[in-house]
Amino acid sequence: MAFTFRGYKIGKVGIIGSGQIGPDIALHFVKSLYQFDVQVVVVDIAEEALAKGKAKLLKKVDKGAETGAFKPKQVEGMKSHVLFTSNYDELKSADLVIEAATEDLPLKRRIFKQVEGLVSPEAILASNSSHLEPERIFKECTHKGRTLCAHYFFPAERNPAMEIIPSKDTNPEVTDLVMRLYEYIGKIPFKVRSRYGYAVDPVFEGLCLAGIQILDAGIGTTKEIDTVASKCLGLRVGPFTGQNLTGGNPISAHGLSQMHEKINAWYRVPERLQQMVDAKADWEVPGRGETIEVPPDREKLIADEMLGAYFGMVCEMIDAGIITVSDYDLLLGISLDINPPFTFMNSMGLDKALDLLKAYSKKYPAMPVSKALSDRAASGKPWEILDVLFEKKGDVAVITIRRPKALNALNSKVFDELTAHIEKIKSDPEIKAAVITGFGNKAFVAGADIKEMAGLTSPAEGEAFARKGQIVTMKLQTMGKPLVAAMNGFALGGGIELAMCAAARVAPKGLSFFAGQPEVNLGLIPGMGGTQRLPRIVGFERAAEMVRTANPISSDQAYEYGLVNELVDDDVLPRAIELAREIAEGKTKVKPMEMGPLADAPTSLPDIDIGHHSKAIDRLAVAAMLEGAKLTLDEGLKAEARWFGQCWTTEDNRIGLTTFIEKGAKVKAEFVHR
Repeated sequence: MAFTFRGYKIGKVGIIGSGQIGPDIALHFVKSLYQFDVQVVVVDIAEEALAKGKAKLLKKVDKGAETGAFKPKQVEGMKSHVLFTSNYDELKSADLVIEAATEDLPLKRRIFKQVEGLVSPEAILASNSSHLEPERIFKECTHKGRTLCAHYFFPAERNPAMEIIPSKDTNPEVTDLVMRLYEYIGKIPFKVRSRYGYAVDPVFEGLCLAGIQILDAGIGTTKEIDTVASKCLGLRVGPFTGQNLTGGNPISAHGLSQMHEKINAWYRVPERLQQMVDAKADWEVPGRGETIEVPPDREKLIADEMLGAYFGMVCEMIDAGIITVSDYDLLLGISLDINPPFTFMNSMGLDKALDLLKAYSKKYPAMPVSKALSDRAASGKPWEILDVLFEKKGDVAVITIRRPKALNALNSKVFDELTAHIEKIKSDPEIKAAVITGFGNKAFVAGADIKEMAGLTSPAEGEAFARKGQIVTMKLQTMGKPLVAAMNGFALGGGIELAMCAAARVAPKGLSFFAGQPEVNLGLIPGMGGTQRLPRIVGFERAAEMVRTANPISSDQAYEYGLVNELVDDDVLPRAIELAREIAEGKTKVKPMEMGPLADAPTSLPDIDIGHHSKAIDRLAVAAMLEGAKLTLDEGLKAEARWFGQCWTTEDNRIGLTTFIEKGAKVKAEFVHR
């Protein structure tokens, strides 16, 4: 048995290096793939490192069992599918090998020369280097097209962020495969252009440098700098604490010396850092629970310098074209647990951000004043940070909703960005069809943003909110080019309503929790077409069951109902792109949705057990379904929006929304049926 993804079979994953991060990489793979009988092999020439690495991995697995994160069967499966060995021959037949050795270029080259002699030419070889360019690491490899860097962040099994750095020789299809594979197994990968340090470590190490400069200037102590930096940058731990936790002083010293040559002269190795490296010492930092009081005037000086350095570093990356603004904002926020820089600059105002950078550059002239920031501030427009991504795959446009922390939930910003992409698709003669999908391996779209709905106060506001989403879905449905929904995970509420505006839907096989209209749990009815499109697709009996009870269905049930057109074994996106193209070319026919009044429109709906749900809200849901069936889809949507707004005339609406906001989705609201 093996794990097959986009036609690429993975029966064995090799990890080289059992030091600080290798065992954690192994844990992530074995946790994700053991059920497919994939073997994970960790190789290291040092027996002591192997013993420590194995103990570390097993301890984390056992800890997961204690907390209930892992069930006994999972624990047994993970432990039985990982091997720690000093025998490189165990890498034979590995389909994916990740090197996680020290940052030593000659060593990495020797490792990959040996590995290439053990694995097939089709195997993918990756380095977990945090700094070194893939062109240098894989210079002596024979099959460069299947090599790249895949940089994990601490702790590797839990931090979802990853930098994927292809070289100029990497096959783009391999890069795409690796990006999608990591997304499929729970990571958030970002493609970064090859340059020393990539996109994140120059910031991690640069913040340490900025802190040392403040220290050298006598403005604050290490404890004070850590405290203020954490506060002004939103860091969980300050730059000096971060160095202590990761043992990063030697790596940072080496990295900063290289960045001085390869990025700009601001990066350098301060004498104080070199002294810490030579002494193998840790920085003096605040203890757990220790409160450090910093005088306001000193706090402002420290904060202004840290912010100026931060904005200078990240904007240099944009000037250099290393990564996009949208990607970088999300990547830094996740990987370093820091205020996302471009969102941060937008919130404070770009003129103020530019002033901070200019003041910093005046004090430290080696830090360039960013052209990108200067131009953006002069334009009077904020940084454009997209939650909805757009790319062209030949003649098919792919729209991806990427809000991983919110499971791709819909909000006004997403609707606005979708509208812009729709116009782009309509006006581009090269685009024949489109696909819409969600980011990640859990949710297509988890629904609408409930916090945004909880802020509504009147029927008119509720109706207007519903209409905004409805208008976007109707634009998608009628844009004149076939749309296919690549439903990469579960879809609830607005998520399934968004998918229903597509001509066809593709979903993974075997998802027990897949689709549902849970609005009645919140004291609401569907407001983005659920009472109108769902009956037109699955019939009134099944639609009424889903809308009135909030009971979810599996992906197999969705296929049986006709809600999903096709089920696939792994990644839904390739088949969705193919299907969209087939529909556009007339090779595959799909049943069009009835846009007019329904000929079999019922005059009533059968009695149904709605459980604890509100009878007052149920009456609104039934009214919306019955009225809409007699109207065109467009008019039915308007009627649904009106009934959706009427939810705000009930007590149960406030009870449902408040319960969710204050107690979470698992607590049932105590409705009063008024």
